[in-house]
Amino acid sequence: MSKKICIVYGETKSINAEIIFKSISKLNKSLKKKIFIIGNFKIIKKQLKDLNYRLNLNKIDDLSEFSKKIDILNIKDSRKKNYILQCIDIAHNLAIKKSINGFINCPVDKKIFRGKFNGMTEYISKKNNTKKNEIMMIYNPSLSVVPLTTHIKLNKVTSYISLKKIIMKITNLNIYFKNLFKFKPKIAVLGLNPHNSEYNKNSEEVKYIIPAIKKLKKMNVNVEGPFSADSFFQKNNLKKYDVVVGMYHDQVLTPFKTIFDYDAINITLGLKYIRVSPDHGIGANIIGKKIANSQSMFKAINFLNKAKYK
Repeated sequence: MSKKICIVYGETKSINAEIIFKSISKLNKSLKKKIFIIGNFKIIKKQLKDLNYRLNLNKIDDLSEFSKKIDILNIKDSRKKNYILQCIDIAHNLAIKKSINGFINCPVDKKIFRGKFNGMTEYISKKNNTKKNEIMMIYNPSLSVVPLTTHIKLNKVTSYISLKKIIMKITNLNIYFKNLFKFKPKIAVLGLNPHNSEYNKNSEEVKYIIPAIKKLKKMNVNVEGPFSADSFFQKNNLKKYDVVVGMYHDQVLTPFKTIFDYDAINITLGLKYIRVSPDHGIGANIIGKKIANSQSMFKAINFLNKAKYK
């Protein structure tokens, strides 16, 4: 029997109870039996009850107590400021020990990081000691996107871009993508400036991006660009590539989410295990309304069930 599927409950004031219930309800019986959730049993049970959802839950304190129900590895004190990170740390340790292949973390409010980390990608990457070689990839089977910079302010993007960092990011993407999906990706790279700054000699395109692409090609990486971001996301272009690398977060995530909506998941490449999450936030404005879209969570569960690192 393959390993259990671990879901970290995440933010308690969220749509997480709803998307978990809706996703589990669509799973077949054998897959349901593999699910366990890390979180506070009382909170999860109450939130499901408030939504009038019924799941056959079982509280456990140790992985040896697995049942045929939906097991909740109970984390008692949910009032602690680091409660959510405590849950994440437990999942991380289980994955490091190979007790699980990886985990899904439900959406969190970034306030839990108290300015120490920009987001969950950075927090988990630090715990994995990736030395900032991690890759945030928003994945759909027909196309994925990767931002060179993740959760940083726009006025800091240009200071991050360099020949070395572009080469490192795309080299790692090429390695980790092939490791996970068993084929070499065809990668498109976007420029930073409108119309690639008309290839002005002082532009980031000319100083860093074009030389990086030339170097990567010599390294036998299947990469092309730089493409102008304003016109790249057209149907004919999207059919040609597996991954699009942009220079900053919204440059690639905005068009991607417009195209794929909730039919995508967030994968952190470069870790010692598989970490995925739904590709959306906590949904604070729709808590309790039972209108949350669970497609991304459902996709994350099925992905983690099948995915394997070498």
